[in-house]
Amino acid sequence: MRLRSLVAAVAATALGVGLAACGGGDTGSDGGSGGDQTLTYWASNQGTSLDNDKQVLTPVLEQFTKDTGIKVNLEVIGWNDLQTRIQTAITSGQAPDVVNIGNTWAASLQATGAFLPFDDDAMTAIGGKDKFVPTALATGGKAGEDVTSVPLYGLAYGLYYNKAMFAAAGLQPPKTWEEMVTAAQKLTNPAKNQWGMALAAGSYTENVHFAFINGAQNKSEWFDAEGKPTFTSDGNVQGVLRYLDLMQKDKVANPSNAQYDNGTKSVNDFATKKVAMVINQNNADSSIVANGMKAGEYGVVPFPSPAGGEPVASHVAGINLSVFKNTKHKDAALKFVKYMTDAQTQTTLGKPFSSLPVLKDAKPVFTTDAAEAAIFQDIYNTKSKPLPLVPAEDQFESTVGKAMNSMFAKIATGGTVSADEVKAALKTAEDQVAAGS
Repeated sequence: MRLRSLVAAVAATALGVGLAACGGGDTGSDGGSGGDQTLTYWASNQGTSLDNDKQVLTPVLEQFTKDTGIKVNLEVIGWNDLQTRIQTAITSGQAPDVVNIGNTWAASLQATGAFLPFDDDAMTAIGGKDKFVPTALATGGKAGEDVTSVPLYGLAYGLYYNKAMFAAAGLQPPKTWEEMVTAAQKLTNPAKNQWGMALAAGSYTENVHFAFINGAQNKSEWFDAEGKPTFTSDGNVQGVLRYLDLMQKDKVANPSNAQYDNGTKSVNDFATKKVAMVINQNNADSSIVANGMKAGEYGVVPFPSPAGGEPVASHVAGINLSVFKNTKHKDAALKFVKYMTDAQTQTTLGKPFSSLPVLKDAKPVFTTDAAEAAIFQDIYNTKSKPLPLVPAEDQFESTVGKAMNSMFAKIATGGTVSADEVKAALKTAEDQVAAGS
């Protein structure tokens, strides 16, 4: 079941099923310092493995128990399973107290009515909304409503470049899209299997992120104020075409990138010096170094806009925390959310999970390179825009992203894709989303 189906499903089952099982079966009271309460917490996989996450989180959760007396039953869930587990929890009633969500799911999950709104009282209980980076908090739900999730781990895209390749070609790090393409062309030599850029052109999630970012750079929206899709606006069409043209017209990306179905493959090409540039999120650092590239060999700048475009360099990527509305331990759950989003815990988890802090004035610790840390934090704080905060956001990702997969595949096999064809593909996606809303 996709997230778009959950609103109807929950409406049909809420009276009969409810969420009475929230809390993992613990019968402790919800007062005082915690008593013998036990919270059930579903964490997403942030580290190198599920076991690695448990190793990182266990001492952090033990400290919470020591401070409050509230025990935490931890389960780490892989990304391939997390959305399905949450959907099942909503409709079955067998739910945890607190759960990590991908922040792009926030509005879809909010629409189910299954999650606790962070109203004024709840927000005060976790330390107040003013502690969060505003763009991060904006991912928590539909604009104009109390959010039902709050930011936990931040991520942002940056343009990684090979310093030695740039220096040998007499190039400076690009500040505009045009400069990026020019540099990529100078650093592309197909005869030597050397390319200016690597793209995860077979990943619908990566593709839709850049459809969104490029559209935002063109001052274009993907949904109107009423939540209706506006995919075929000229700004969106031209933004998608501009991204496709990195392989098609500019010829700076290897056509084989159309088979790259995740961002790791493009990062590996960068780390092994097959390409001069790659666009990826800040947690790519660990993969780059693991593949043999030294930290001092690469630099990072914001993903550039065309001259005169909006300075949107990333979507606001990351992980949020939600509390199921019918938890038996609301106060304890809010104490836990406060603890996970306080400055000390953010610092403790920022390094092993390669995340950006979601708190104002906090310093990133995912890298020892102060310049890189500052660039990524500035991108996250001031040059990022939330993906559409509408219930149909998951459909937007699937339909537009997969349409781009198909267009890249056509380009990779020698075909061409025109602006009219992009618009037609986006119209098909728009119609599918409109029909499913």
